[in-house]
Amino acid sequence: MSVKIGKCKIGEGEKVMVIAECGINHNGDINIAKRLIDSAVNAKCDAVKFQKRTIDIVYTKEELDKPRESPWGTTNREQKEGLEFGYDEYVEIDKYCKEKNIMWFASCWDEESVDFIDQFNPPCYKIASASLTDDELLKHTKSKDKPIIISTGMSTVSEINHALKIIGQDNTIVLHCTSTYPSKLEELNLKVIDTYKKYLRCPIGYSGHEIGLLESVVAVTLGACVIERHITLDRAMYGSDQAASIEPQGIARLVKDIQEIPVILGNGNKKVYDSEEAIKKKLRRK
Repeated sequence: MSVKIGKCKIGEGEKVMVIAECGINHNGDINIAKRLIDSAVNAKCDAVKFQKRTIDIVYTKEELDKPRESPWGTTNREQKEGLEFGYDEYVEIDKYCKEKNIMWFASCWDEESVDFIDQFNPPCYKIASASLTDDELLKHTKSKDKPIIISTGMSTVSEINHALKIIGQDNTIVLHCTSTYPSKLEELNLKVIDTYKKYLRCPIGYSGHEIGLLESVVAVTLGACVIERHITLDRAMYGSDQAASIEPQGIARLVKDIQEIPVILGNGNKKVYDSEEAIKKKLRRK
């Protein structure tokens, strides 16, 4: 089964879709967001993704009132509000992505945010790992009748199956994921991709939070049809996701490596290449 997102057809045998996760790595600065988009475009990514939250719905007052030092103040609320883009910024993002000819969409953490993003007619929606057990959010997102991508970090098999009962497997893509930033190699468990392929009938992908690039390449060789990775201008920038993100030269290298995988794997038919004939004549006695 394949899923169509914009110009991308996602499924086995199709070109791997690469999503550059900008998330909140823009630090509330639209100019940084544009530079992240530029990095994704230059790397030939298929889409960029942001995160949208209604702060007072997603977080409790107790959580928002907790002390937290940040460039925006001394509480969690000030930090969260400082990172959150509003209407004007998303109008600018929408315009800029159209100018750069790259798709954009968002992980929406609450129903109000889904409605907010819906006014920009996104090609799909993303359910973050943290939201996988939010039944009302799943139902509301499903009501928009767009393809849905779900990440499955910190989720049990029964929780994943429950979410898929709500949104269905038609027009759905499931991403294997480990929700630590950055993730330890011994906790990536990439063989889960093969497990998902055996019992799910939707395209399977991978959302990685590790530091390296090799892991995502391995995920593609295991059958991942979508790769999602956080991107940053500099891993040393302020932010909880920066250390688990890829810098511009890294995302460009990753896309290039992924594009070369089908060439490297070939078709599986053993043959002697013309380039081997001269060597064959030179080195073989018989």
